[in-house]
Amino acid sequence: MQKKTALVPYAHLPRAHRDRHVLTSTVDVFGAAHWLLAERAPQPGGDVAPFDALVVSVDPGGNVELTELRSVRARWPHLDRLPDGGFVVAASRTRRNEDANQVQVFDALGREISSFSVGDAIEQLLVDETGHIWVGHFDENPVGIRRWSATGRLTWTSDGARIPGLFDCYALNVSGTAAWACPYTDFPLVEIRPDRPDRPVRVWTNRVRGAKAVAVHGERVAFYGGYREERNRLAHGELTETAVEPTDVGLLTPLDGPPGGRRRVVGRGSRIYVQAEPFTAWGVFDLSS
Repeated sequence: MQKKTALVPYAHLPRAHRDRHVLTSTVDVFGAAHWLLAERAPQPGGDVAPFDALVVSVDPGGNVELTELRSVRARWPHLDRLPDGGFVVAASRTRRNEDANQVQVFDALGREISSFSVGDAIEQLLVDETGHIWVGHFDENPVGIRRWSATGRLTWTSDGARIPGLFDCYALNVSGTAAWACPYTDFPLVEIRPDRPDRPVRVWTNRVRGAKAVAVHGERVAFYGGYREERNRLAHGELTETAVEPTDVGLLTPLDGPPGGRRRVVGRGSRIYVQAEPFTAWGVFDLSS
């Protein structure tokens, strides 16, 4: 029988705000959980008129903060918080002539202060502790992994980094100023430290396929998720000089949610945060525990 590891309850959307639709949710680099809420769900097809949205933030101490964002344009958004208290909202897909408005940056009062494009088909978007925006794309726009400033300046790209099989950024973990990734098709474990001039990218071969999240602590690593019956898999390994050596495989028990329902995952250092439908609660697995 496979070992089962239970997610630990981490953060909940306050009941007072559960009458709104959850557009997306995330956990930032400092451990605060955020929900982007709208009055109603997006309707299929057609253009999206700009709408006001509410961000409900719950910090690790349980304190709640509300931020009204004005004139949000993204139909299927990604969300993260900037270190100065502002927010980034990005449309996962670009349509027609909307490229320049794909990423909206809001200040701490919810006012849009800039917008720019990072390219179609955003799979992952995470902000680091210096305010850089890390973006991984899926295979309809296989441009790899890139890091942007909050003003839209490209500050690092995986172009030329010799990351094997980088067509779809299945898993991305951003903690501090570094990123870890496990991309399709070869699923190597990749460490990216753009500010390390001698060796900004390290790559380890890896036999775990299809993971949706990765956690790293020292020389230990854990991969969560996989294809079909492996969607709850939690695979552990240890880093050697060139490879991830598997140590054991178990199951990560999700919080309450419908069987087979959709999930969100966020990787931050040694932690993997998991959220199941209806997306009102986050659970956490911590590799360092």
